[in-house]
Amino acid sequence: MSDSKEESLMILENMKKKKRHCDHQNEDRLTDLPDSVLLHILSFLKTKHVVQTCVLSKRWKNLWKRISTLMLHSTNFSTVKRFATFVSKVLNFRDTSTALNALDLYRHGDIEPHLLKKILNYVCSHNTHIQKLGISVNGDSGIIMSCVSSCHALTSLKLSLYPRGSNGSHTPILFPKSLNLPSLTSLNLTNFAFCGAESDCVEPFFAFTKLNSLGIRSCKVKDAQILSISSETLVNLAIEYPLEKMNLAIQTDYSSNFAEIKLSTPNLYTFSFTGDLIQKICRSGLSSVKQVNIDDSRQDDASVEHGLIIFNWLLDFANVESLTVTSTTLQILSLVPDLLDVKLPSLCNLKSLEVELTPLDEGYLSQTIKDAMLKKAAAKSDEEFFKLIKAFNARIELPPIPDGIVDFLRQNSPSAQVTYTTEFPHRFHLMEVEESDSAASPNLYG
Repeated sequence: MSDSKEESLMILENMKKKKRHCDHQNEDRLTDLPDSVLLHILSFLKTKHVVQTCVLSKRWKNLWKRISTLMLHSTNFSTVKRFATFVSKVLNFRDTSTALNALDLYRHGDIEPHLLKKILNYVCSHNTHIQKLGISVNGDSGIIMSCVSSCHALTSLKLSLYPRGSNGSHTPILFPKSLNLPSLTSLNLTNFAFCGAESDCVEPFFAFTKLNSLGIRSCKVKDAQILSISSETLVNLAIEYPLEKMNLAIQTDYSSNFAEIKLSTPNLYTFSFTGDLIQKICRSGLSSVKQVNIDDSRQDDASVEHGLIIFNWLLDFANVESLTVTSTTLQILSLVPDLLDVKLPSLCNLKSLEVELTPLDEGYLSQTIKDAMLKKAAAKSDEEFFKLIKAFNARIELPPIPDGIVDFLRQNSPSAQVTYTTEFPHRFHLMEVEESDSAASPNLYG
């Protein structure tokens, strides 16, 4: 929950306390607040909580009916039936003369067809005013996209759609090849497939000429090799999970199963990526970016190829000022042969480097890192090699940060500030990591 929502809940809780306990002077203060202020506060709350304010006083009895934002989340209800009943009553009793500016629908799992249809019909009846729309359901994507296409005033659209009865499967929804939303500035998509035509390149977002922020999660590319994103206005780009190709035979070369991303976004400022580091991005696509966040903490295997993909990204970080990575990212990057001997042409403007320490548990990824370390040790001397073998046999944990990797990233910006964070304080002692990094990388085998 955002800070603004928490503050709103606190405000309303204080209002309830005032109603029960405060004196006449304090009640007057509450009365003096104009409806516009109260409605603005309510707009940050889920609709169930908004409706509950009707018990505060006579003035509040019908105030909720004039709310311009509806946040309909099934997680606030003990049964599906209660959620459906509540939504129906809200739509029936809401003041129809009040414009609906935003609606956010969330139903974990299948949504009942009649309820979905009722909500979408209500949205369509306000389609000239609604600016923000979010839908996260398992349901009929056809009627959902038909509704979306009628809302030409939309500035923000967030869709997470799965077929009804999918039971956790990831059958993607086909993204329409034409979607007329001239005012759209923010788009967030989950579980969509972007379809190509005659060429090997698909460009699904070219019509959104005002797009500022784009998020793509668990999406795929069909009948194409490249996803093209061209936008003069795009500032923020977030990708979660690599873009898998559809309707193709599984390739022996694992990376060939994923589409490449081609960026023509001269004003892109922030780039975030979450997932396995197998996503290729055409060179120069990230040259304008100033803030980068890479999170591959859930990756359980790696190879030199994964490390080279990160390395190729680094080569394009010409203007990056803030870089956030996980310790897993650095471990994978260290797989690149002779990496520390490379002179980077990029990261010349780096001001801050944040490393999130994540556990590297026993598994394929851990073994790959160990094999790479053994290979490097063997190249130095037999003594180094056998010392490392001895350390591994003694089950000494791998150092969270590979030797020399931080200095490698800061070679063109030695004054860049380095900070370490972790969500696993029982596994890492941040002060020790900072001290060892500022002095010298710890020797694994002493």
